[in-house]
This record gives sequence, structure tokens and C-alpha cells, in this order.
Amino acid sequence: MQDENAPIWLPRLAGNKGPRFLQIADALQAALADGALKPGDRLPPQRQLAAQLDVDLTTITRAYDEARRRNLLEGRGARGTYVTAPKVELTSLLDLSMNTPPPPDGVDFDDMLKQGLSQVLMRADNELLMTYHLGGGSDSDRKAGAQWLEPMFGHLDARQLLVCPGAQAAIAALILALTQPGDIILAEPTTYPGVRAAATQFGRRIIAVAADQHGMLPEMLEEACRQHKPGLVYLNPTLQNPTATTMPEHRRKELASIAQRRRVRIVEDDPYWLLADAPPPPIATFAPEQVTYISTLSKCLTPGLRVAFVLIRDRHERERFLAALRSFALMVAPLTAALATQWILDGSANGLLQGVRNEARLRHRMAGDILAGRYSGAGDGLHVWIELPAYWNPSQLARAADSEGIAVTPAQAFATGSVSVNAIRISLGGIKDRGRLQAGLQRLSQLLARRPESYIAAVV
Repeated sequence: MQDENAPIWLPRLAGNKGPRFLQIADALQAALADGALKPGDRLPPQRQLAAQLDVDLTTITRAYDEARRRNLLEGRGARGTYVTAPKVELTSLLDLSMNTPPPPDGVDFDDMLKQGLSQVLMRADNELLMTYHLGGGSDSDRKAGAQWLEPMFGHLDARQLLVCPGAQAAIAALILALTQPGDIILAEPTTYPGVRAAATQFGRRIIAVAADQHGMLPEMLEEACRQHKPGLVYLNPTLQNPTATTMPEHRRKELASIAQRRRVRIVEDDPYWLLADAPPPPIATFAPEQVTYISTLSKCLTPGLRVAFVLIRDRHERERFLAALRSFALMVAPLTAALATQWILDGSANGLLQGVRNEARLRHRMAGDILAGRYSGAGDGLHVWIELPAYWNPSQLARAADSEGIAVTPAQAFATGSVSVNAIRISLGGIKDRGRLQAGLQRLSQLLARRPESYIAAVV
């Protein structure tokens, strides 16, 4: 039972709220935010606090270590542990532009990383971790990929999966493998900029196909296929980047049917499926021979895992893909691949995924509360598409936001056609601290409510 004389800032520890040391560190951070603790306050000795909370000393030590990592505490030798003064930020930039997963809720990521690497180094041949691998992933890596994709497809033949260093590398290799210079690639009017960058670099041309609130329009895809005879079609159907639209099942079936009838390849880039709330089956389930499916760990777990799984049913296309990939990205770093495989097979990846999902939902609720009528997110995923009031345009808003220390991404960054969209994308995972994210969203909300005429840039 928790000591009644325990400091008022400490939580009532509960087994369903994550690791106890993180609960203690979070409570300390919250107490600093609301003034219950102030810089210079001395914290109880660790043994005393362990007794008051009825936990072991290791838990308190880890809690204090975590608080030091967050720059909340400092040790002063024999005098004890004290609350630090606020750290001076050399930059005030609040980055709402980078689409990365947020810190996982209730997960000690540092400990997970140490444990995972320790298991890899203990079980793997270290020489194999530091040499070349040419086959698109080891048997173990492919089996891990098949297990990771089970929620989307059920049982998969792991031999149909390839492992590559991130979704961008996969997209580029598919463009090289499946198209020729001068070929047309069809995409939605606003889409992931990486596909446009790769297409341009390789001498292919992107043509936009009209979309509605459910995604690419089937009748317009049919017409574009008839007119342009495209090399492939690029789609991002789940929590689409940037619009956060999730294509319904009936639309997926219609597009798959057109691809089969017109014999055109679809590249289904699906990084957010596992973050979405009850998403429809992938398009690849409706036209398995026509659709190549990409799932990356970078967007649903952590960017440092540059690992993507690519499902290609046809053996000859797998060989062409690997040949294209090797021309610019020989392999996934073996240590990174081994860590991803270890986490998937031992269940750590699912725990990390759930932590990211929980944190993303919390951040969406925050964005919905602060941005009120301007919020049009799905409540999950990593980003929100904000349609601007008529008195702002995207570039103008992005410049004004930058001058106020906020980075956002204007619609033009995602445009594949000439259609002008008056919107910006904001990403909710790039700012690690929730308090700073809240401040950035509040500042953005205030900016959106002001007309440009009232905005005066500083001149220095």
C-alpha cells in the first residue's frame, strides 16, 4: 500500500498504466508543469521513496534515471537529487512537418533497444552481421515479414517477400523494374512526394488522376489507363499521405478490378495500415497478381528501422526488383534487419506498435480539441490535413508559421498535378514532448484565426 505521507506529486501506481518507473517519471514531469514541484526542490532519497511507494529500489533508480534523461533532475553528490532549472532551448522550432511516429506511450524504448540488441548479438553470428547480404533478406527476415503482414493477409509464403532498406528504396526499385524511361505513372492529385522525386530522377512522368473523399476515382483511372497506357499506378490507400483519407473497401475492389482488366501494375504503399482503426483489406488482396505491396517499419515503429517488406507474387518480378534495388541500395544493414526480426519474433514490435498507436490517438485528441472546427483527422495515424480559411494560402501560411517558430508542410509539396489545394499537412509525432506539441498546436490555431493583414513579420 502506498505511504500516506508520500509526496503529493507522486501517482497512485497502477498495473494497467505502464511500467511503474515511467509512471513516476511522468508524475514528476507533470508536477513541474503544474507547479507542484519547482526548480531547486530536493527530492526524497531513493530508498525512502521506494519504501513510501512500496516498490523496489531498482524501480526508483530507473525512474530517476529517466527523469535525468528528460533533463528534469540533477544529482548534487552527497546533497541529494534536485529538480533542475528549465533547460534553455537554443531553438524554438516546433516541427509539425516531419511525419514520424511519436514516442510510444508506456514503452521504455531505451531499455527495449538495449535488450533487443543484446539478444541479437548473443544469438547471431557477428561476422554475418558485418558482411554483405544479396538475397533481399535472410530466411528469418522473410519469415518475420510474413508474420508482420499476417493482420493484412493472413498466412503468406515468406518466399514471396523481399526485405529492403525502407519504402522509398522499394518505390524507386519498383519504378526501375516495372517501367521504362518516358513511361507514365498514375497517382492521385496530392500524394507522397517521394514517388514524384523518384519518377523524376529516373525520367518517368507522373500524371494525376482525379480523386474524391474516398480516393482515386475508378472511372477516371479507367480513362487514364485508356489514354496514357501507364507503366504503373501508385496508391497509398490507408491514412493517405497527406490527406489522411482511408479508401473504403468497395473503392479498393473497383480499382483492383480495373488494374486486372487493363493489365496495369499497382504499387500499394501502405505504411500506416497497422496504425489505422479497422482499415479495409489491402488492394493486394483483391488483385494479388497485379498489386505489389509495401509495408515499412519506419512509419509505424521508429525511423531508425530502415526496413520495409515488399510482397511480390511473381518470381520473375522479384528477380527484376532485386536487380534494380542492387543498383543503388545493395541491402538492408544486417544489424538493423536482425533487430527488426528479433523484435517481431519475440513480440516486442507489437508492444512498440501498440505504444505508438496509443500515443498517436492521444495526440489526435489533443489536436482535435485545440484546432476545433479546423481538425479533419481520422483520429489515428501520424498526420492531419488542414484546409485553410480563404484568407490564407498554403505557402503564405507556411512562411508565417516559420516566422513564429512552427514548421508545417504546404499542399504544394504533395501536388502531382496543376490542381491547387488550399491546405497544409501537420504531423503529430515529430515533437517528442507533449507539452511542446500542445504549445505548437495552440500557436498554429491562433495563427489560422488571424488574417494575413494582421500578421507582421519581424525585420532584423
